[in-house]
Amino acid sequence: MSCDGVIQYLEKIQIPIQIKDRHTCLDLNERDMYILKRGIVKVSLIMQDEREFNITFLQGPDVVSLYCDCLTQFRDCHPKIRVESEKAEFYCISKDKFYKRAKEDAKLQHYVNTYYRKRLKLTVTREQVMIMNSKAGAVCSWLYRLASLFGIQTHKGIFIDLQVTNEDIANFCGITTRNSVNRVIRGLKEKNVIQVINNRIIVLDMDYLKQFTE
Repeated sequence: MSCDGVIQYLEKIQIPIQIKDRHTCLDLNERDMYILKRGIVKVSLIMQDEREFNITFLQGPDVVSLYCDCLTQFRDCHPKIRVESEKAEFYCISKDKFYKRAKEDAKLQHYVNTYYRKRLKLTVTREQVMIMNSKAGAVCSWLYRLASLFGIQTHKGIFIDLQVTNEDIANFCGITTRNSVNRVIRGLKEKNVIQVINNRIIVLDMDYLKQFTE
């Protein structure tokens, strides 16, 4: 089963769709399971000192609450899900009902188990890349991932169809200041690796970015 299969199940039992506007945060709790049907969300961890550490972007369809469950190992942090697209559509179902269905449906159970394994592998790989790279390399590897997830091929290059601030990039790459990201972005523009138009990034040289992901 894919996430499309989960969506089909929710439609079959007539779970209503909730529409959230850009920069709306989900009300995460122990009772409810959120499934993103359409849109883009940002997953972050809120530290005890209220600093925010960005983890990843998720694009629908995706069972975003499962990703939050993957983060429960960080006992002193709280997950945060914020809508980054103009609109996002969600299903909200009780966790008891969802997991009861998973026990009865082998395909759904397999999807849940596979989801955890895949997300854990991606998280470990991302941390390895961040540790092995310099600040510039970390930013390049993250831009490569963004282009892979949200890139649209144009005559100029790969247009990243997502508004991302330098502060966002800093929080994703574990960089303490936005100025450090500004310097990296400026350097990439001077090397004709990227172009920034109306606060949107166009990747001109994917091969340059790719070298920092391997």
